[in-house]
Amino acid sequence: MNALEKLFIRIVQRVNINLRELEFDAKPYVWDLIPKEQMKKFYAFYGISPDHPLNLQFKNSGLAGSYFLGQCRVTNSLLYKTDVRGDELKKKGDRFQYNNLTIPVSKDEEIVIEDSAFVKTLIHNYSHDPETLEKFFIKDTISTHYANIHGSPSDGCFLGPFSTVDLTTMRDCVIGTFSYIQAGEISHLNIDPGTVWVRSPGSFNFLYRYPIDQLNTYIYFKAGIQPQGKFIDFVEDRKEAFQRIFDLVNIDPVPVPDSSSLDRYAVIKPKTEIGENVLISQRAYLQNSTLGKGANAQENCFIINSKLEGNNVTAHGAKIIESDLGKNVFVGFNSFLRGRPECRLKIGRESIIMPHTIIDISKPLTIPAGQLVWGLITDEKDLETNSISINSMSKIDNRLTKGNMFFEGSGKSFVSAFQDRIQHILEANGAFFNCTKKKGHQKGQQKELQKGHAQKNQNMSINTIQPYPRGKLEGLYPTISIKP
Repeated sequence: MNALEKLFIRIVQRVNINLRELEFDAKPYVWDLIPKEQMKKFYAFYGISPDHPLNLQFKNSGLAGSYFLGQCRVTNSLLYKTDVRGDELKKKGDRFQYNNLTIPVSKDEEIVIEDSAFVKTLIHNYSHDPETLEKFFIKDTISTHYANIHGSPSDGCFLGPFSTVDLTTMRDCVIGTFSYIQAGEISHLNIDPGTVWVRSPGSFNFLYRYPIDQLNTYIYFKAGIQPQGKFIDFVEDRKEAFQRIFDLVNIDPVPVPDSSSLDRYAVIKPKTEIGENVLISQRAYLQNSTLGKGANAQENCFIINSKLEGNNVTAHGAKIIESDLGKNVFVGFNSFLRGRPECRLKIGRESIIMPHTIIDISKPLTIPAGQLVWGLITDEKDLETNSISINSMSKIDNRLTKGNMFFEGSGKSFVSAFQDRIQHILEANGAFFNCTKKKGHQKGQQKELQKGHAQKNQNMSINTIQPYPRGKLEGLYPTISIKP
């Protein structure tokens, strides 16, 4: 038994100790998910730019195929093709607003990962826990294929495939396959697969549960087997395109406007048009599609044979196929929108497709402008059950039940929370970037306004690091500290 296997055993044991009250054993779920023979075959990589902090530290860890940016510390952990983005962390002197409190940040925040294992997981944003302003901690946690840990500190948890924990602190929890949780703080919960839960205590509570038999056709996961279903098949069918860009040192550049950013590790297939102020993140996949001004394609997104008019947010892991989206349409985490060549999906402007929504149609479907959409939709009847106009939702002040969805509280607060967040995402990604001439200065001099990721990521160099190729430490990385 080499050091890599001993480390994995240690991680599984620590997670199981935390989850003992839930009587959950992580080992049969994950022992074969991290391919130990592959841990030595993939390099890790990190970004350097004048617009991002740099403080990376790795100790006694495997990092195969993983990406790092900003301030990240990894200790006693295994990360396999995982993205850790520390480019939106809080800085010393910032003010963190929590309810009626304004709390000063005393030092620069960092992402700290300890005694954890991740498979193809995205870790991003800053800690939204007021108790840990300077540390986005993740410890004693295992996360599986294409999960998202977004601004969500974690202690002693297990995340199933395609799950998302968003702006939530979780302790000793199991997050079921394809579940989305945004609940502030949760503890000692076993969340069923296919749960979509958005809660702001004292303000609103949104809850939807997928019919499990229908969800299983899209993603199914149990102890002793690899994840399977339409989601996995979709990703696996496009695996070779990503393998090529990771194998090649130099790739032919794809021209993009000066105000846009295309990541070195994104896949761009022919007949794709990229407008101004567009952000395309690593591991995004675009084919025969148009992204209008201010649109973005975040990590693990797929946009195929589709048109996005502009200022569209395609959140982490979302997939858009054979679809036409009007301006300012939001598509949430890990959503799956699939039209067909002969029956396209059309979504009107200003609509909100909630995280973990599945729209999979065999007849043409048009979603009107200004709709809130959730759940599983295959036809007009499903759309009627699983949507409501944003205007009508804003008028709810008590309770609403539609199909498998239950809502209570202030619809206005719920809608405002989404709309404010969408605006913030667009601003952070540089969708509203503009150059205007400085008054009183010579011709040609310009002032940059609302510079975001689409502009900041342009001046980034990518560097690689390698693991031990053989011996007892095979697959592990040496202790490394990378600082300015």
